[in-house]
Amino acid sequence: MDSPQDPTVLVVDDEPEVTDAYALRLRQRYDDVRTAYGGEEALAAMDDTVDVVLLDRRMPFSGDKVLTEIRDRGYDCQVIMVTAVNPGFDIVDMPFDDYLCKPIDKSDMFAAVDQQVEAASYDDPLSEFFSLTAKLAVLETEHTPEQLEESSEYVRMQRRAAKLREGLDVPRENFEEMVETFTTINRGEG
Repeated sequence: MDSPQDPTVLVVDDEPEVTDAYALRLRQRYDDVRTAYGGEEALAAMDDTVDVVLLDRRMPFSGDKVLTEIRDRGYDCQVIMVTAVNPGFDIVDMPFDDYLCKPIDKSDMFAAVDQQVEAASYDDPLSEFFSLTAKLAVLETEHTPEQLEESSEYVRMQRRAAKLREGLDVPRENFEEMVETFTTINRGEG
């Protein structure tokens, strides 16, 4: 991964105007922002220099398939699913690092990319914890408490996050601030 101050960001969406708008925003802060107008083009553009992928979920060649292929090919990058699709419990086992619901304002986009660049520098348990935290935050925004309680996937994720938290060596006050910042952005409050 490049230096945290200068990540390579790949923006993927099958709507060129959306891709270009996101890329234009991101170029205000990051020097290397690339675009791909669909799933096949995204996979062709992937290489080991890509640090963060903003990946639309609903495309003809779906973002879910692109995500699976990125992971299967062993790319060590952070993936932020960017979509208007309300997340269901199917996201539990998806190997993304963050999930943002459209429309996304510029500050949330910058914060999500910055967080993923920082998260890439963490060890695996902390990275896994923040990935789980992102998924939990999105599900909590989109589902009622009753639906969450009935979901075995959600309960399993909560338990896994709690177990990971117990094993992390991060000062409580720093950790709580990190979690608050991370979940605020995922709930669209940032």
